[in-house]
Amino acid sequence: MKKILTSVLASAAVLGLASSCEKFLDAESPSTFDAATVYSNYDLTESTIFSISQSFGETNSYRGRYLPWIGLNSDIEWYNTYKPTDSKYQIAAYSLLPNNDQLNLSNGPFAKMYEAVERANLAIEGIREYGNPAEKADMAYLLGEALTLRALIYYDLVRAWGDVPARFTSITSETIYATKSSRDVIFKQLLADLEEAIPYLPNPGETAATSRTDRVNKMFAEGLYARIALMASGYAIRPEDGMVGTGDLGTVRLSSDPDLQKDVLYPKALAYLRDAVRSRTASLEDFEAYWKAQNNLSNLVAGPGHETLFVIPFSDGRGRWNYTFAVRSEGSSYAGGSTVTRGGDAGPVPTMWFKYDPDDVRRDVTCVNWRWNSDDEPELPGIQKWYFGKYRFDWMTAHPYTGGNDDGIKPVVLRYADILLMAAEIAGELGELSEARTYLLPVRERAFKGHEDAAEAYVDALTSREALFNAIVDERAFEFCGEMTRKFDLVRWNLLKEKMDLAIAEMKQLRDLTGPFASVNGLDGDVYYQVNGNELSVWGFNGETSVPSGTWEKKSGYFNKVVDSKGQDTGLYDALVEGLYAADPVQHTFWPVFNDTMTNSQGFIKNDYGYDSL
Repeated sequence: MKKILTSVLASAAVLGLASSCEKFLDAESPSTFDAATVYSNYDLTESTIFSISQSFGETNSYRGRYLPWIGLNSDIEWYNTYKPTDSKYQIAAYSLLPNNDQLNLSNGPFAKMYEAVERANLAIEGIREYGNPAEKADMAYLLGEALTLRALIYYDLVRAWGDVPARFTSITSETIYATKSSRDVIFKQLLADLEEAIPYLPNPGETAATSRTDRVNKMFAEGLYARIALMASGYAIRPEDGMVGTGDLGTVRLSSDPDLQKDVLYPKALAYLRDAVRSRTASLEDFEAYWKAQNNLSNLVAGPGHETLFVIPFSDGRGRWNYTFAVRSEGSSYAGGSTVTRGGDAGPVPTMWFKYDPDDVRRDVTCVNWRWNSDDEPELPGIQKWYFGKYRFDWMTAHPYTGGNDDGIKPVVLRYADILLMAAEIAGELGELSEARTYLLPVRERAFKGHEDAAEAYVDALTSREALFNAIVDERAFEFCGEMTRKFDLVRWNLLKEKMDLAIAEMKQLRDLTGPFASVNGLDGDVYYQVNGNELSVWGFNGETSVPSGTWEKKSGYFNKVVDSKGQDTGLYDALVEGLYAADPVQHTFWPVFNDTMTNSQGFIKNDYGYDSL
């Protein structure tokens, strides 16, 4: 086996992922070691695992190009700027081209993700050959971790591009160029890999490594298996069988592979999710407290009493999550001062807040219709601009944000609520309705803190598969808004365009205060607001028909204003609302492979879905 490159092994120094890295940095230069030396030594092998995660932190990889864009737009989340010529808007609105200047990069996410795959392949091969994982539990853990990280990367590759090259062995001179493979081939490999990995992995909190959310644990791998099973057995646009990489337009359909049908995968996935729940090594936390801890980089502890199962392993000085998605700050001290504007690039669609039950504690944490100004006061931006309240600079008290390009936030990949909701969905589809309700109930009770009886009555009333499925569709929207999973749920349910068209219609109804929003505001579209320290109270979002008493500021026509006094479009005007997608979101569910990658593939890779004719 080839010698291991210093750049692969020294990633621990780049990311500072775990204390064991310090032991590695005291060792002889890794470039002097051969594979047998590296993969027979736990510390050196662990450092090769860290090198996989290094690719997450690269500027044009997960940090700045993949994570900010992959989940947009959906029926509950959208990019907060409507500008058809803007290359960022084009990504979110399904109108990006293979030459998009944000993603057509030689070191963009496609290249960096395959770099991580290659590092995982080297680690897997090295541990199998020299690490003796059959007899050494610590080396078996590292093998399981490498298999799981590779599965996560490939899951993300398929989410972005659909069919991609299948590379499950390290590159040789004969295999340096590769064509696309059917995603079905990839799905089956990933599921097999996770079946192997899961027995190697301790549960959250059972070892030093699995007590950290930036390291892999058994429950995360079980949840990832379920996510991949749901995607593999669900709907998506697919080239015809045998036509991958030929320029085929594709059709929306299920896989024709008999191994990837629901009746095959759902029982396996449910068995893993049942095991996860029964282990009692993770649990739901108070919803608002959970997100405050997330903003304070306190989501690194895994185990009983904790909800987070895995995060993107950015260091405390890396990552651009709040930088992109936090409640917008225009000059506040919370986000770097008067010269800095940060956050708010995307947010909930304006109808989302009004869809929550008023007793649902998730509503006001998730959907925020104010931003910070230079006086450190919240102000109303307009009904069209909502922000993800799960991410807030003012909550970053333990690690205050100073205005740079990185904030240290470690985006959550999987949390225990998703284990429960996936289990509820799969059990329901298998006809186990009573079991499904037991998984849904704790999520609903947490959301209706103080109104648990209402949550129980709601869940008890779900007595048919159809009713339960529709409830899961809604619950996943309420629970995960702002976490960028919704688009992929809608794709696998074959509901993407249907739900996005409904969101467009509903935004117009909200503007006009008609349909389901007729009773939202009884003040001719006006609202009144009052600032109390870090809180902003709004009068007019809950059906008020009278002017409030006391000292309140008035915003006239807040709901239905379309043209302001200068004749500029504002509010929920038609072009903005209809711009939720600028091209067919089904035909362009997946990103094109970008020109730089196409050129470097020496003609081996070709775009499907009509991108090459654009």
